[in-house]
Amino acid sequence: MSKLTRRQLAAAIIAVPALAQIATPPTPRYEEDPVKATEAGNRATREQLAKFQLPMSTEPSFVFKP
Repeated sequence: MSKLTRRQLAAAIIAVPALAQIATPPTPRYEEDPVKATEAGNRATREQLAKFQLPMSTEPSFVFKP
């Protein structure tokens, strides 16, 4: 078992509040209607992807095989 140094302990204590500040936007929950939940999730994903500009020549990282 390795010992935790004072520097590692200090770094861990500092990192915990920093990780708590990283927040993802809340996704709306429509428990009564799964279609609305899916649409809301797709909308949130579309908004996140719209922030990035990719050239049309960019290829996906997968290949469809029949």
